[in-house]
Amino acid sequence: MRFVKTEDLKEGMRLAKPIYNKQGVLLFERDSKISQQSIASVKNVGLLGLYVLEPAEPLPPMSKDDLEFERFQTMVGFSLQEELEKILEIQKQSKTHTIANMIIKNFGHLDKKINFYQNLRSREDYVCKHCLNVAILCTMMTHEMNVRLDEQLATVIAAMVHDIGKLALSPGIVEGDNLTLEQREYLYMSEVNAYDIIEKSYSDGMMIRRICAQSQRMLAELRGGESVGNKTVQGARILAVADAYDTMTAMKMGAEPTSEIKAIKTILEHPEVFDPAVVKSLCNCINILIPGVSVELNTGEKAMILRENPDNLLKPMLLTFNDNTVIDLSDEKTYDDIEIVDVMKTMDNRYVMGTEMVQGKGNVND
Repeated sequence: MRFVKTEDLKEGMRLAKPIYNKQGVLLFERDSKISQQSIASVKNVGLLGLYVLEPAEPLPPMSKDDLEFERFQTMVGFSLQEELEKILEIQKQSKTHTIANMIIKNFGHLDKKINFYQNLRSREDYVCKHCLNVAILCTMMTHEMNVRLDEQLATVIAAMVHDIGKLALSPGIVEGDNLTLEQREYLYMSEVNAYDIIEKSYSDGMMIRRICAQSQRMLAELRGGESVGNKTVQGARILAVADAYDTMTAMKMGAEPTSEIKAIKTILEHPEVFDPAVVKSLCNCINILIPGVSVELNTGEKAMILRENPDNLLKPMLLTFNDNTVIDLSDEKTYDDIEIVDVMKTMDNRYVMGTEMVQGKGNVND
């Protein structure tokens, strides 16, 4: 599966993900072939692009929960967009708590990891769909970390509104990766100026503002900003990780989305900004390197995940494609010089197996 920008879509490509309208009605089923009419529809609604299957790629399995997750993203994304635009206009919220409780009801009590699928985005809804995804991630992470219910709600609401200051900005600035120093400063101040609106709009606006502001300063520290120190509230540390992860893995106008594993590796490289305990909670909530995923190693070899490592996501058990050797990366004395670089982006030399079969093979003692 790969992301293809709208201008590069070709007739005959196969959809990797279903497409729903704002009411949650299925418009295009996954594995259906893209037609000139569907390309025109995608352009009309302003989508940045679509996720498509490789020509030889079989349709990946998706459970009912997976399909419902994508439908939920679409429906709630539109509701959140209406709410954020209303808050900017009248500085009052009307259904924020309803949306937050809906997110918590669906994702705040899970006892297993989920497949976290990126949503389809247009220039008009990019900010709102980012905020929704971050809110979903924060919901799962606060539950996994046993955060108090009142703190969980404040963190989820902060995630929903943290980028409200970007709604009035040009999409090129909001989604740009190569911004000038002046543009970054403008973006930063747009976010800061919106915190007054956030505080006025909620009865617990002071706490929500604090979570938003502190997480934003943490992310600014990555770009050379002043260190936040150790006085950040837990909600801010959670929001910063969720924000960074979704920003990196989402579709973009000017660049390819970062793979999930590369995003996690980047976050792990900055423990001075991202709390390792919070990063671990993210890894405990979503599937990243699960059995059956094909990866590229720093040796140039390609391999398939046989078994996850619950203690270290980056050290799973692998099966190499060239000679069927089983490698357990958790055995650092033997395999200290081998690491996963990225997931495979094409079907070249890829074995396709069911998850259940691979999980069974992962119990070997080689």
